[in-house]
Amino acid sequence: MTKRLESKYKIDRRMGENIWGRPKSPVNRREYGPGQHGQRRKGKLSDFGVQLKAKQKLRGYYGNISERQFRSIYDEAIRMKGDSGANMIGLLERRLDAVVYRAKFVPTVFAARQFISHGHIKVNGRRVNIASYRLKVGDVVEIREKSKQMNLVLEAQALAERDVPDYIAVDTGKMTAQIARVPTPSDVPYPVQMQPHLVVEYYSR
Repeated sequence: MTKRLESKYKIDRRMGENIWGRPKSPVNRREYGPGQHGQRRKGKLSDFGVQLKAKQKLRGYYGNISERQFRSIYDEAIRMKGDSGANMIGLLERRLDAVVYRAKFVPTVFAARQFISHGHIKVNGRRVNIASYRLKVGDVVEIREKSKQMNLVLEAQALAERDVPDYIAVDTGKMTAQIARVPTPSDVPYPVQMQPHLVVEYYSR
């Protein structure tokens, strides 16, 4: 658990932004990057550097998913009709770990991945332990009965720092959630500005 927490906060410091909006983020105290040379690394970024940072920030936000997975999401997004950046966000927000996090079943997206892999989540009545599982509009996500009183779940429900977005329909009594619709980038409650168009530019170079 320690390693995961440290890497999460390293992402914040490397980006120089509190990308999850967490009150414990070290960026709230120090806005410079990690390491002994962190305060001297504030040079002007090239176009490539700006695009790379946008990609790393979006990838990091969703639990620092692997580069291979993230690239495959981009590849799928550009094959779809419409704006590729918006398509990327729609695909990312339909990941099971993202929905479990958005529904406030767990406090962080990292915790969502672990919660799913440990078998605490069911989709349409069947247990699913794959965090990257792609949900469809109307799929019912629920916490298993014996997992509903876990401290992690109770802690997440009490969090005041974020609200459930309107494209996720949550029944707090039954501990169920559904994607009501595929969100657009402006619907997603990112604590910092995300620039999916720069991610598309990065991969299309």
